[in-house]
This record gives sequence, structure tokens and C-alpha cells, in this order.
Amino acid sequence: MSGTVDRWTTTLRRAWRAGTLWPWCLAAIAAACGYAVATVFHPGYLSADSNTQLWQALGDEPMNDWHPPVMALLWRIIIRITGDFSTMAALQAAVLWGTLWVLARLGWKKTGSRGLSLAVLAVGFAPHIMNLTGVVWKDVHMAYALLAVFAIALTVRDLPEGRARTRWALLVLGVLFLAYAALVRKNGIPAAIPVFALLVLAAWPAPGRRRWLAATGVFVAVVIAGSAGVSAATAPLATRVYAVIPVDDLVHVLTPAQVRTAAEQAGASADLRDRLVTTAANCQKRHIASDAYLQCYPRSQPFDVTYLNHRADVIVRMWTQQMPRHWKGYVEYRVRVFTKLLFQSNQVFWNGTYVNADARLHPVVQKEPLNDTLRSALQNYVTGFARDLPMLFQGWFWLAVSLVLVLRRRWTGPYSRELRLLGASSLLYILAYLPTAPESNYRYVYWPALSGTVALALIAIAFVARRRTAADGPIGEPDAHHTVPSAGRAPESAPAGPREDAGVAM
Repeated sequence: MSGTVDRWTTTLRRAWRAGTLWPWCLAAIAAACGYAVATVFHPGYLSADSNTQLWQALGDEPMNDWHPPVMALLWRIIIRITGDFSTMAALQAAVLWGTLWVLARLGWKKTGSRGLSLAVLAVGFAPHIMNLTGVVWKDVHMAYALLAVFAIALTVRDLPEGRARTRWALLVLGVLFLAYAALVRKNGIPAAIPVFALLVLAAWPAPGRRRWLAATGVFVAVVIAGSAGVSAATAPLATRVYAVIPVDDLVHVLTPAQVRTAAEQAGASADLRDRLVTTAANCQKRHIASDAYLQCYPRSQPFDVTYLNHRADVIVRMWTQQMPRHWKGYVEYRVRVFTKLLFQSNQVFWNGTYVNADARLHPVVQKEPLNDTLRSALQNYVTGFARDLPMLFQGWFWLAVSLVLVLRRRWTGPYSRELRLLGASSLLYILAYLPTAPESNYRYVYWPALSGTVALALIAIAFVARRRTAADGPIGEPDAHHTVPSAGRAPESAPAGPREDAGVAM
């Protein structure tokens, strides 16, 4: 018996020294961390928006497209499978920590550094990342879906030849994650485009025009089919929520008198005209700089999500008629709102409320209290960093990071292209808020914060990998497919991915 134990001990020591056990250790650490984070947030931190989607998922409210129906549909499926609404927050933690494990494992293979691979996992504990991990928001869903696609792309890129089935399975999974990211956030398309390019370039290092067109066509078809499928499954009420943006512009750029004249010229009804004039006066009186429809618009009845659906055409017509005439005021207003988003982001921590004031009950929504001790500890952790390192929670910092990633002439190491495209995704997403930002919530820059933090970890991996290659090559698991190239050279044994000359079509 003792001899068997000795042999096992010797085998484990050799495996530890060789590095073959470390990826499994990383998996165990990631699972433990994900479970700990899910416990902190249990049963999930919900805002008013989250509650609305929960009631829709439960069937207690009619489904509508004010918020993305795909998220409510996913929640409905999860509740039917598990019987518990809190599984959604746990799923978010699982996706984040599973993705970080994949990235940490890839970093280990590149560098052989246990400390650096643990640092990749530690991204999940960063205060500006962990603060929203268990908050059920569409912004969080989009960010984690895009990060999952990024990890899949890196995995596909490093697969050795002869793994065609694994490669295609990962590509399909990546497209599904990417389509979900595009559907769950209405302005997520700009952020998804560079990540889509990453996925294509991971499969075909030098795709031709036909390959790009085919891949783009498949992605667009999946998004359209997904949108149609969600609509068929949920039959959401039309809200035309996009009309809140021109409402904001009209009532902040024009004076109340000008709003009245603009409404009359556009053929607005007397009721809509008077409400828009009152909205402009209310925002002016209360010094409200944005989000006018929700904060200044007068209502004689409870909030009706379909109200704008019947008035959006007139509002858009007012906008197209007036903004070209007042373009200076429009530019000034949009720059003012955008700079507030960049420099004065709020809601860096959500307090954990998960039922609305009416406290409606449902069989799967238990009156389970939040853990006040864990919530207070998390709040102290996040708000302390927000006080001492406020740039972590501000858009300008992550905008600067994305600009550096995109504009730097040359990134040495194995992730040069990936860093640029990751920076481009963040940059496009932030800039998309220039004409559309409704307010200055930190969650609007959550994806740039997450991708920028991961990019910094990749830069560290590339630096260590380059130094080890210059010395005697990476240590850890000996694998010719993971040899790190010297600066400016592609690895001779890098996996080629599906080849065009093999007749494989996307």
C-alpha cells in the first residue's frame, strides 16, 4: 500500500514540475472563485429594469421590446429548467469565471508562469469588474458574451492541426455568443464587429474576400434568424424605444417655445405638443440634462411602454426638421452629455435591491433576504476603490486605454492583432454613445473596462512570453504548437486553421 502511495506521490510531483497539473488547478481555483462571487450576489442584484424583465420572463407582464426580449426569453428558459430566478446571476458568474479560466490556461501555455495565469483569474476580483458580476443587466450579458467569443477565438487560433471537429464546434459556439451579444444590447453591434473579425482571423489567418463575405453573411443570417426566432417565441409588444433619443435632443436643444413651434410644423397632436413643451420646461426648471422622457415627461397614468410606438414617427420628423437648423446647439448638447458619461460615471455599485416596491410575489421568486454582511463588504470594497482610484470607473480612462491599443504602432508578442481588435471593439462601443447616451451610468462602459483590463493582462503575458522565448523558450507543458514566436515573426508551427485550399466553406 505504501509503495502505491509513493508511486502516486512521485507521479504527482513529476506532473506538477512538468506543468501538466496546473491547468486543472486553475480550473479548480476558477470554480471556487466563481462560486464565492455567486454566493456574494445571491440571489442576484436587480434594478427596476431587471425586475421588469424578470416579470416578463415569469409571464406576469406582457413581453415588450423596450428591453431586449432575448434576455427575458433566456431567463424564462432558465427558470423553467431550474425553477429558480436566482440561477441567472449564478450563470453570469459562471460565464465570466469560465472565460477567465480559458484565458488563464492560454496564458500559462504561452509563458509557463503560474503567477501570471493567476493574475488573469484575478481580473474577476477587480473592483470595477466584480461590482456588476451578479447584477442582472443587459450590459453585463453583452460584456461577458463578447469576452467569451474572444476566449474562443484565442483557443481556436492555438488549436493544432487535425482538430477540425473541435475547431468547428468552437466556431459555432463563438457565433452563437456573438449573436447573443448583438441581440441583448441594441447598440452592441459596433462592439461585436471587431470581435467577429477576431473569430474569423482565428479560423483563417489570411482569409480572402470570398471568405470574409461568406463569414459575414453567416453571422448576419444568424443574427436575423435569432431576432426572428425570439420575436416568434415571445411576440413582444412594439415600443419603438429609440424615440427617447430625439425627445432628449429636442427638449434640451430647443426652448419650450421652439418645441411648440416644431411640434406644430411636424403635425403633432395637441396632446403630444403640450407634453413635449411641458417636458422641456420641466427639465429646464429641474436642471435635468438627459433622460428627459423618463424624468421630465408628464404622465396622467402609469408608465405605458407602448406610448412612443404611436408617436415615434412624428417625434423623428420633428428631429429631422429641427436639428439641422440648430446643429450647433445639438453638437454642444451631445458633447456635454458624452463628456459627463466619460468623466462623471455614476452607479459604480448597485445596492442589491431585487424586488420592486409593489413586492409582487411569484412561486419561483422567494422572499429570500440578501446577505447584508457580504453586501456591505462588497460595497466597501468597490466604493473604497472608487474613492482612491476613480479612473477605474470612468469612461475617459478606458477610452484612453482603447486608443492606445488601437493606435500603438507595434505590439510585440503573440497577441498583437488581438490587442488592436479588442481596443477597436471598446473604442467603437464608447463612441457609439456620442449621439445616443441617455445618462452617465458606469454600466455603459462596463465592456470597455472589462476588455481593457483583459488587454492589460495579455500585454503582461506577451512581455513574459517574449522574455522566456529569448532565453530558452516557454516552460510548462512542452508543445511545439505553443512555441512563442520572436518579435515580428509568425510561429512556424502555428495552427493553420481551416484552409481555403481544403475546400472548407464557412
